[in-house]
Amino acid sequence: MPSAREAYWIAHVTVTDEAQYAAYRKMAAEAVAAHGGKFLARGGRYRQMEGTDRPWNTVAVFPSFEKAVECYDSPAYQAAVKIAARASERELVIVEAG
Repeated sequence: MPSAREAYWIAHVTVTDEAQYAAYRKMAAEAVAAHGGKFLARGGRYRQMEGTDRPWNTVAVFPSFEKAVECYDSPAYQAAVKIAARASERELVIVEAG
């Protein structure tokens, strides 16, 4: 059986309500940790090379693609997503390591 490969959440965000987005970040951090994930980048310096500029960029790593999807679909993270939807414009993709 092949071993599981890590997977990454990659999010590009424009925050429209800092206070609500701070609540989202706290809830997201708890959900990610509960599913074996950890943040590698959360905000910080960046340079937009192509596409739509979003000033908040996040990368989280999970032990497997399945764990990353499980976290996204979890009730805890979905509660956070409801807050994020009111406080930001964003895209999030899950990518398995190659």
